[in-house]
Amino acid sequence: MKGLHNEPRQSSMSAGNSSAKFNNNNNKLAWMLDISRDKALNSTSLKSIFAKNKIVLSAFVAASAIAISPISSATELTHQDWQVACDNTRTCRLAGYQAENNSDFPVSVLLVRRAGSDANVVGKIKLGGAKESSTKALLQLGSRHRMSLFIDDKDLGETKPFSTVAGDADLTSTQVAALLEALTKSSKIELVMRNSRWELSDKGATAVMLKADEAQGRVGTSSAFISADGASKSNSSVLAPKAAPQLRLVVPNAKATSSSKKKFSMKTSQLSALMKDTIPDVNTDCPNLMDKSSWRINRLNGSQLLVQHNCWMGAYNAGTGMWVINDTKPYNPVLVTTEATNYDSGKISSVQKGRGIGDCLYKTDWIWTGKSFVKSHESSTGMCRMIEIGGAWQLPTYVSEVNKSR
Repeated sequence: MKGLHNEPRQSSMSAGNSSAKFNNNNNKLAWMLDISRDKALNSTSLKSIFAKNKIVLSAFVAASAIAISPISSATELTHQDWQVACDNTRTCRLAGYQAENNSDFPVSVLLVRRAGSDANVVGKIKLGGAKESSTKALLQLGSRHRMSLFIDDKDLGETKPFSTVAGDADLTSTQVAALLEALTKSSKIELVMRNSRWELSDKGATAVMLKADEAQGRVGTSSAFISADGASKSNSSVLAPKAAPQLRLVVPNAKATSSSKKKFSMKTSQLSALMKDTIPDVNTDCPNLMDKSSWRINRLNGSQLLVQHNCWMGAYNAGTGMWVINDTKPYNPVLVTTEATNYDSGKISSVQKGRGIGDCLYKTDWIWTGKSFVKSHESSTGMCRMIEIGGAWQLPTYVSEVNKSR
């Protein structure tokens, strides 16, 4: 039928934006406002771009309505030039950047600490900006050229060798300890290479360090980032790490046939009407649902199908709707997301730009378990601070261990 075809091959879509997964955090609210503006640019049903507050609210409603995966125990906070993201295993990642008005010398540091009383803090540094290509070319030469850490004009030595694979350099344990102390007070923190200096901001660091302490149960202990004059609690009270969920990806058989022996057939208008009831605010989350563009169908097993339709497109992002339905009545459609950007072999992905140049991204993955799609990964790449295209770091809020079977 016109506009509807059953395709055994996997489909691929352009990058989109994910508003329906955001928690009620200030830093994610900013993402949602930007994403909502992007949607609004191409939504004739929206009276004005100034309706963005309504869009944000509807996204929160959608998040609670279509959640199909375990609730994450993630913690997130962005304050001034620092942010923290703690995932569902209680691993916390703190990222700091240059001051926002210092765009000529972008720099970022990543501090990672797992949960548990004996967990150490490791640190990495990454440079960006106009001098990025020449600086990294020198760093890739190895031990002949390295960055040095200066705190309040005191030389704390060179970092470990630059990794050409990861694009960053590890800090030594001595440098990490000195940096953690400096971040609890007003300090001048610089990364120096030859005649160039990249200054790391300390603004907002104490707030995110305290948030990480809270997430890991370290407040009042000697292992806390922000320690009082006297630790009142034993490190034995620090929360233990949690195991990542074990998930099994079942790869659909593209050659599977319907167990009912009937060929799936439905008019596109009927299919659109069926899916409309699964979306809390279709004008916001899937304004293109009722248009005449084609649906794409992938068989998941002998009785279930994945159906896809373009939902929205903005200035630099787009979102595709993904639903699981039965191939015969009752169809029982289940919405996975209206923010998908790709589907391949049982894995749905959403990759969204925080802004057009793509120096910050938000990512979510769902995998097919044989009966439904469940979230397997959720992360951002940090602030939009021109560290590098594609984002500076991986800051997950939800992780899992995925095994594959056919």
